[in-house]
Amino acid sequence: MPMGTDVLSLRIDHELLERLRDHAAKRGMSVQDYVVRTLMRDDFDQRFRTAVEETEKFYGVT
Repeated sequence: MPMGTDVLSLRIDHELLERLRDHAAKRGMSVQDYVVRTLMRDDFDQRFRTAVEETEKFYGVT
């Protein structure tokens, strides 16, 4: 199934935007790319953590 793109618009504090710009610039990225990459990494971390927890439950490790 081909992946498309959607638009997400949000309103953020000026100070936060400046920090995001600084973080993105240090990595040679646009703010948009930096935010998307951060969200993807967080999503992966959540899914990985859930998978580990489910595996531990399955094997009785707590």
